[in-house]
Amino acid sequence: MGHEHKLEIFRGALKFKSNVQKIWGVLIFLSIVTAVEVVLGIYKPDFLMDTYVLDMKLLNWIFIILTIVKAYYIAWDFMHLRDEKSALRRAIVWTPIFLISYLVFILLFEATYIYDVFKNGFLSWNF
Repeated sequence: MGHEHKLEIFRGALKFKSNVQKIWGVLIFLSIVTAVEVVLGIYKPDFLMDTYVLDMKLLNWIFIILTIVKAYYIAWDFMHLRDEKSALRRAIVWTPIFLISYLVFILLFEATYIYDVFKNGFLSWNF
């Protein structure tokens, strides 16, 4: 009488026959995302380093987005949020998304201010 978990990922695009296969599928997906992050971190393509979006390099934005994707997917599959009621899923998923967005905004805003103080102010770079 136990609850059967859904054996698909990517909104049903990939279906598995058992939980073991699904775990391997999710592991492979998360490994690919991590490998993309590592490759981008090692090679640091020039066009991603030279392009700025909201005063931050595009490469950093890609890292932030891929990290959020991994965190969301881990919670969605390994913490079985997929099988919960929609109100609980929204409460668990949307709250951190808003808080992370707010934190990123504050970090960018303050970092720009501190950079401007060191660049144009009486203080100098001492490190």
